[in-house]
Amino acid sequence: MDSRRIWCLGCCIFLLAGLTGFAGQDNSIDISTPAFEQGKSIPVKYAEKGENVSPGLRIGTVPTNTRSLVLIIDDLDAPTGIWTHWLVWNLPADTTSIPEGKLPAGAIQGKNSFGRVRYDGPVPPSGTHRYFIHIFAIDTAISLPAEADRAALDAAMKGHVLGSGVTFGVYSASL
Repeated sequence: MDSRRIWCLGCCIFLLAGLTGFAGQDNSIDISTPAFEQGKSIPVKYAEKGENVSPGLRIGTVPTNTRSLVLIIDDLDAPTGIWTHWLVWNLPADTTSIPEGKLPAGAIQGKNSFGRVRYDGPVPPSGTHRYFIHIFAIDTAISLPAEADRAALDAAMKGHVLGSGVTFGVYSASL
């Protein structure tokens, strides 16, 4: 693993630890998808050159006092650093699943790294990339306008994360 990847991974760990403020406590949330097993290949259907549809998700039990959920899908292997594929906030706290290609009522989408307000699937420029699906339990509703970007969402979440979870899949440019 090269130093840039180690740095990116370290930043993500630091960000998660800083956002949650619960180092040493188990506030993990199970998140999975029926579309692929953790760490395995993401089917072309969910990629930009496929149907470019978001995979269905399953969300486990969230901490007490959760008011809303935040969903972030990103690529930590992008040549320019973290590349965000999907930002969603104000998912209802009782959300246990998100159907493929849909969002629950009231959820708000932000602007991804492509500059679009939607899900955009994997499209690595070369090699095999890891795509991380993060879920965060928040103690408040996020007060951001639709189309806000990742920096604004990260700032709005700071100090409000009660727990989090992550899963990931891989996608190769050769697919």
